Amino acid sequence: METFIPLIPLMPLIGFAILGLAGNKISKMLAAIIGCASIAISFAISLMVFNSQMHTEEAVTVTLFKWIEAGSFKTELAFLVDHLTAAFLLVITGVGLLIHIYSAGYMHKDEAHNRFFTYLNLFIFFMLLLVMGNNYLVMFIGWEGVGLCSYLLIGFWHKVSEYNKAANKAFIMNRIGDLGLLLGILLLYKQFGTLNFLDIKANLSGIESGNTTIVLATLLLFVGAMGKSAQIPLHTWLPDAMAGPTPVSALIHAATMVTAGIYMVVRSNFLYTLAPFTLEVIAIIGLVTALVAATIALFQNDIKKVLAYSTLSQLGYMFLALGVGAYSSGVFHVVTHAFFKALLFLGAGSVIHAMSGEQDLLKMGGLRKKIPLTFITFLIGVLAISGFPFTSGFVSKDEILLNVYYHNKLYFYLAAAGSVITAFYMLRLLMLAFFGNFRGTKEQEHHLHESPSSMTIPLVILAILSVVAGLVQLPHIYGGHPYFKEFLDTVAPSVEPEDITMATKEWLFLGVTTLVLGIIYFITRRFYAEQSFSGIYTGLKKFLANKYYIDELYSAVITKPLNHIGQLFYKIFDKIIIDGGVNGVGKLVNWSSTKVRLIQTGKTGFYMFAMVLSLVVFLIVGLYNLI
Repeated sequence: METFIPLIPLMPLIGFAILGLAGNKISKMLAAIIGCASIAISFAISLMVFNSQMHTEEAVTVTLFKWIEAGSFKTELAFLVDHLTAAFLLVITGVGLLIHIYSAGYMHKDEAHNRFFTYLNLFIFFMLLLVMGNNYLVMFIGWEGVGLCSYLLIGFWHKVSEYNKAANKAFIMNRIGDLGLLLGILLLYKQFGTLNFLDIKANLSGIESGNTTIVLATLLLFVGAMGKSAQIPLHTWLPDAMAGPTPVSALIHAATMVTAGIYMVVRSNFLYTLAPFTLEVIAIIGLVTALVAATIALFQNDIKKVLAYSTLSQLGYMFLALGVGAYSSGVFHVVTHAFFKALLFLGAGSVIHAMSGEQDLLKMGGLRKKIPLTFITFLIGVLAISGFPFTSGFVSKDEILLNVYYHNKLYFYLAAAGSVITAFYMLRLLMLAFFGNFRGTKEQEHHLHESPSSMTIPLVILAILSVVAGLVQLPHIYGGHPYFKEFLDTVAPSVEPEDITMATKEWLFLGVTTLVLGIIYFITRRFYAEQSFSGIYTGLKKFLANKYYIDELYSAVITKPLNHIGQLFYKIFDKIIIDGGVNGVGKLVNWSSTKVRLIQTGKTGFYMFAMVLSLVVFLIVGLYNLI
């Protein structure tokens, strides 16, 4: 098995190299086949690795070569495969493969089709490198690589200036977080003399909980997670990332890039367990992000923007779970979220495809009759993210809420309120898009059609996974068993709440969830499907629709002052000091040469006089030892 492990990231890299070198010299079909085949092979090997890990608790380390040797610093390019890695490998390659297949249909008319698959393959390579590295440095290379690829994919349609701005924003916001991550890594090396995960874990004996260095290092690492996983206040780049093609939105927002922060925290769980202060910070930031993003999503009219803020909110729940020590619950929500959020984004892409590029919910309506397969699969995604009983989202979110309940009752009630808001804005989206009367143009209505099979087959597969994925973690009272928790506890043991009334609370959650979803369904149907909806907001609704004006605040407090300071430095230091100094030397040489050349008179008498005068000067200098 160890022989095949390096092939998992290598295959997407080979696909990237072939597609990058071939460019448009090969057909779109061949490019799609190469791109999909490379990920399919990685997925097949990942399945083998996952099956192997199910029968052992031993981690497998595969060293490729010695990488850096500088003084006492030595590191290798090596992979660490354990239960955590195996779980992420399946999600990344599995969902990534479905998105590749979907892209073959969605992007087939795009002139840069081949370049798109080139970027997708490179993205998957770096994401696999991130989760497979056996030390923080290899992880950091993958971390930076997915940041680069996200820039390329978000700004894929680079001829539109707004899309370029969105790509720049994502890149810059992530660099802020990455600085914190890098400082945290350097601090860990200073403390332990190694960056290897297993070596650091082995050297923790004797270090007490709350150690200042560990707390500071974990906080710095979490800053990196805040940037990559878009937590407040480094969250504003994620909604703007909708500028990229819809498959990019699914790839970045579902199972890959935005979950990198979750992976990093869980991979470093041995450090975070020793830093309860950091865990509390993570829980608070996760909870605030979940609530703020959910309230913003309530009043968005762009179908992809609603899903973007939904991703922000769900990421908040994942970090909330990590903050209360429920590592397996957080990762399990990563897995279920990967299925239903990829389904929702690809379903939104199918709607946009049918609507000839239209994304405004106010111009949709009644689509369930025009694109029935998309509607059914999208409905399943909405039910899953809303926590409909026994869907994957119900199981994973229910588990998070229970763990939060035993940690802090206030956190629980706020998180539960956020869950209700989630159901409301998702059912609102469903009603606006698929119910009521069609509100678009006659031409759009005439061209409404179901997407091709290359797009609908991934939707069906993801819909099935969104329903059945919860079975691997279904609570005992429903006849299930926490298989996933047991699988992950070997790497990241979670806090296990002990309560004899657990079964009662589970049944209470089930009853309350069903009742609340029923009420929300009838409310949203009445206000957004049966009655006309203008989409115009005032007062508090306008405040929320404009994202709390956080972007405007950042612009006023950070961007504009920095631009003014930059202009000041440009005018004073660049123009006067630097340019003035350089240009001044040139002007001085030019001026002095014009004066000195006057000595060249062409008169022999003057030259003889100058010669004699020079000799006299030299004699005086030599006689009196003046030099």
